[in-house]
Amino acid sequence: MPSAAAVPMDAETAAAYGLTLRGDARAHGLFDRFGRAHTYLRISVTERCNLRCRYCMPEEGVQLLPKDHLLSFEEIERLATLFVRLGVRKIRLTGGEPLVRRGIDDLVARIGALKAHGLERLMMTSNALLLREHIPALLQAGMDAVNLSLDTLRADRFQRVTGREGCEETIAAIHAAARAGFRKVKVNAVVMKGVNDDELVDLARAFARELPIEMRYIEYMPFEGNGWGEELQMFPAASIRERLEEQLHLEPRGLNDGGAGTAQVYDAFERDGRAFRGQIGIISSMTEPFCSTCNRTRLTADGHFRWCLLDEGEIDLRAPLRAGATDADLTGLIEQGLGQKRAGHAPAQVLKDTQKAAGPAHARSMIRIGG
Repeated sequence: MPSAAAVPMDAETAAAYGLTLRGDARAHGLFDRFGRAHTYLRISVTERCNLRCRYCMPEEGVQLLPKDHLLSFEEIERLATLFVRLGVRKIRLTGGEPLVRRGIDDLVARIGALKAHGLERLMMTSNALLLREHIPALLQAGMDAVNLSLDTLRADRFQRVTGREGCEETIAAIHAAARAGFRKVKVNAVVMKGVNDDELVDLARAFARELPIEMRYIEYMPFEGNGWGEELQMFPAASIRERLEEQLHLEPRGLNDGGAGTAQVYDAFERDGRAFRGQIGIISSMTEPFCSTCNRTRLTADGHFRWCLLDEGEIDLRAPLRAGATDADLTGLIEQGLGQKRAGHAPAQVLKDTQKAAGPAHARSMIRIGG
């Protein structure tokens, strides 16, 4: 695995990831130039959120899209249908916060209906503040799994990180989701040095010891305006493991999703041998990147196709869609995007410098991408 200072960006250095050029990108099967098949689509349904997390939203906020710039449910359904036809088997709905989009249960039902046409898993990432009232509808529509964000168990710290109250409600919603019958429930915590790195074991015990939950720790990633490397510091994966292993025993199980996922997964045990019912996952995008097995693409709330979270490249699908583009036309644009996907993303500091130079008009913050 290449070091964080030498992440390959082109075909000449892709061998460091064990990647070689296989030929032109192909939309059918969603193959890029390196032969990676993209079976996972993340769809952002809104840029709005009811929290203001420091690692996601710039301090000054973001200029929200005009309503008519958002994809309609019909447009999302059409593009999702096309992606499933081309090879997508997993769809995740994201935001902002997806549950603030009016009528979201209807959209979930529309996407869930694609299971009759090849979709295998439907998921959602949410901050959980509005989750409990939606659980019955989500399950009825075919939602398989939810990833719920919580960075701290402390109410005062929650308010400092998110800018809002709601720690207790988030915890209650996580417990409700674990009881509800979803195939998988995960809790995501972004780890920030000196902010919440002292709670890693507490979070694991709170959610994974007695419940069938995967507690996941995410390295803090640089995005436009989020203070990465300045007032907020990354706590790397190696340090996350060390902190957990001060009190717990971890047994590695490799990357999730059969090696195509984002998290290194561990079975966890107390020092006396008691096994956790859930698992622990560590997402190390910055220091231990997993680009060689990437199978993910993204559709932004304003209908732009992105082939990498950490690459500003994207192609507008909304304008052609509204201008009467056929599925063949849209497929050609998707293929064009896949052809631009690089072997890996740049090192964190390079990403930060590039985004700073581009400025807010040309570099999307996390909340405007959908994670």
